[in-house]
This record gives sequence, structure tokens and C-alpha cells, in this order.
Amino acid sequence: MSAPVLPAPIPPSASVIAEASEWAMMHGVAIKNPDGTARHCPFSLAPITLQRAAFDHLLTVTPLISQLISAVSEDAAFVQSALHDMAQADPFFGRLMALHKQLHGTADAPLSPPRQPLLLMRTDYMDDRQQGAKVIEFNGIAAGMGPFGQRATQLHAYVQQQWPSLYQEWVENPAAVPAPNACLSHLAGAIAQAAEQIKASFDESGDPLFVMVVQPDEDNVYDQHLLEVALQDLGVRTVRRTFAQLATDLSTGDGQRLLLARLGAVDVVYLRAGYQPEDYLVSEASVDRDSESAMSMTALSQTRVFIEQHRVAVNATVSQQLATSKAMQMLLTRMPASDLTHWGLDLPQAEQVKSVLAAMHPISADTVEWFMTQADPAAWVLKNQGEGGGHCVFGEDIAKILTALQPDEYAAWALMQRLYPHERDRPALGVRNGQMTVVADLVSEIGLFTAHFNGQPMTAQPMTEQQGYVGYLVRSKPAKEHEGGIHSGKGILDSITLVD
Repeated sequence: MSAPVLPAPIPPSASVIAEASEWAMMHGVAIKNPDGTARHCPFSLAPITLQRAAFDHLLTVTPLISQLISAVSEDAAFVQSALHDMAQADPFFGRLMALHKQLHGTADAPLSPPRQPLLLMRTDYMDDRQQGAKVIEFNGIAAGMGPFGQRATQLHAYVQQQWPSLYQEWVENPAAVPAPNACLSHLAGAIAQAAEQIKASFDESGDPLFVMVVQPDEDNVYDQHLLEVALQDLGVRTVRRTFAQLATDLSTGDGQRLLLARLGAVDVVYLRAGYQPEDYLVSEASVDRDSESAMSMTALSQTRVFIEQHRVAVNATVSQQLATSKAMQMLLTRMPASDLTHWGLDLPQAEQVKSVLAAMHPISADTVEWFMTQADPAAWVLKNQGEGGGHCVFGEDIAKILTALQPDEYAAWALMQRLYPHERDRPALGVRNGQMTVVADLVSEIGLFTAHFNGQPMTAQPMTEQQGYVGYLVRSKPAKEHEGGIHSGKGILDSITLVD
């Protein structure tokens, strides 16, 4: 049972909410509207509180997870063998697997693509009431909102400075201290380091070039622009391109150098697109092509292959996208800790990783029968391989989906233990579209970002002491809501304070 929720303090004035909302807009914590205007991201007025020991544990285990995924993603034979059935069941991942074989060959005829993997990964957790913090999912492609994570921490510092009494009333634990979060700065630092290493490997001077691959009608541009501005401050040139634009603008230079028309050599390619089929089906009038013919998924997905056939830092590689799939998460969860040592962890490290992996089951005829006759629907979540919001099935709806699945579709789905995180000990104040709402049952999802380049954690300045850890993102939501996304659900940006 959770602790009783304390009564809500007196809400702040409308002028305070307006000023906090304006601070968010002024600092780029915003979402683009369809008409080209913008609105601030929803946010909490004051942060959650975690036990310092619990947070420190996550800071220790998350880089180990990233190290594991980094190694697994480069084990091409294992990726193809382990995910064969899933790729057969899910057409989109089947296409990704075809791309993987183009790049890496097969176990009998392996290939070594020259791209250099830059894994900027976000591992999402919930702090379950009974079992403690458990992983929800791995995010290896388009793992965004790290810049918003840093901004949320700064927003709460602003509220604390401007209205200290108000902050003390609404923070979950007034005695707790803020957890530092320089996610934006550290992500930019990691990318800049990778870019400089690539440029140095060609014995070139000048500013590195960073290409962000984006969706044509992106609404989350401000999170992306914050990262671009931070990179520009570090001397990195940045450009934005869709797959359709890159399909005609990329070429090959000496030594498998990747070249972008009119701009020259590319050092880093960073994908904020490519995690859904629609990203490869775009036809754009701005591209010099027959306007009557839409580009096929085959044509645009070949742009990913072309990029990875060059000496360039890439996040996320096709391998990384496959290695952070729900199917791979399930396979790693079900392995004994000793098997995880195959990818560079020692046994104590592997056991640490296992300690935060929630139970998962593959779907089979036996699983369906077990669920229908014995399982508690409230104890499980049914997931497919989709990224972003809207891909989880809860409660009684699980049975409907399971009974409708055909056997050849089973491998695209998995059952995962449902997590029931602690609700805040006192009501929280959420702000959305300039309006405040008191939430009595706020729960939080914590995403920790890590950075690995060529299989090694990035630890040089301006990184942190934890090898590979670069910062965090907190999204909170009412406990009764299933979708906690900032864009697609009822989530609000939050930050962390710590108590001993």
C-alpha cells in the first residue's frame, strides 16, 4: 500500500504560472503546433524525490546496460539469429533485418561496415512499489528529450529561486536536494568528441559537420534545436535533412568519406527519424524527382545503408535499433546472468543488470492459454515492437489481442510484467497550456542517458564520473493514465531531488 497522500497546498497565482510558462518558452521547452506557432511543454512546478541510494544504483547499472547493448549490437551473427523469428513476424523489422544483412553479411559470409557506432541510449525505468526500479524499455534510435531533461531541472531551480516558499510547498520532500542534470551539455559534448575523432582520423582541420536526420513535419523541433545550438557552441556545424533529401545529396569521397552536397565531409549522422515505416515512405516536392512517383521504403531505407557504408559516426545504426528492440530486451531478460558475460560483463555486473530487468514472456500458444486461464491481466502489459506511444495493451484488452493473433504474428509481441510505481507523497502541480492542474496520484518514469563510441564509454570532459552516463529525463503522469509521453500522452516534464 502506498502512503496516504497529503492535502494539496494553496495553488499559486495565475501570474506565477504565466511567468513559469514563459520561462519554458524562452528556454526552448516547447512543441511546435501544426500552424507553425508553439506551446510550452507540460511541466511540474516542483520535482519528485528519490532515495539517493536508489538513484546511485541506477547510475551504476545503466552504463552496464549500455555497455551490454553496445556489444550485442556489434555481434551481427547473434542479432540475426536471435531476432530471426521476430523479423519474420514484423514486416518493418523484417526490412531492418534485410538492411542489417546488407551491411553485415551473414554468419557464413560476414561483412564489416566502416561506420563507427555512436550509441546515445536512453534506458527508461519505473520504481515499482514491490520490486524497486525496473527497466521499461531500451531506446536506441531517436532517443530524444535529453535537452528537455536538463531544462526541467533548470526550470525547477528557477521556481525555487523566484518563489522559494511556493517551491517548498509543492516539492515532494522539502529537505531533498536537486540531482544535477547536464544532459544537454553532455550529449552535445559526446557528439562533438565523436565528430572530432572522425575528422582527426582523416587528418582534416576545421569545424566538424553534424547531420540530424529528421521527419518532414516534426513537432519536436525545439528539443532538437537545443542540441544543435549546444553543438554550434562547441564549434560543430549542424544541418537538418530528411531521408528523402539525403537520398539525392550524399556521395562518397576518398577513404570512404561521406560527403553532403554543397557542405562537404560529414562526421556524425544522428537519426531522429527511421523508427517507424512512415519515415521511409515520404515524397517531398523539394526533392528533384518525378513528382508523380513517391519514394519507396526500399529506396529511402537504402540511404541508411549508404550512410553506414562510410567512415562516419552513426547514431543509431541499424544494429543498435535491432539490439534495443522489445524482442531483444525479452531475450536478454530471460537469459541467465552467466550468459550475459559473453558480451564483456563480469558476473557481478551481469547480475546487476539482471536485477533491474522486469519479467518478460514470449507469445506462444501455451502463453496464450496460460494468460487466458491463470494470469492476472492487471499484472501484465502486452507490447509489440513499435517505438513511441500507443504500442502497449493493458488489462482486459490483452486477451482480445492475444486471441486475435495468428501464430505467425506471435514473435512480434511480448508480455511484460506491469510496473506499479510509487505515487508522490503529496499532490503535485502540473502546468499544461498555461493552465494548472493538481494531480494527487502522480507517478514518474525516469530515463537515464548514456554515450558509447566504438564500444567504449565516453568519459572525457565534459562528461561525468560515471562511465558513459550523461544525464536524465523525468516524465510524470497521473497513475491512472496509460500513456505518459509528453507529445502522445498525459506526461509532464519533471526533475529529481535526492534524500539520504
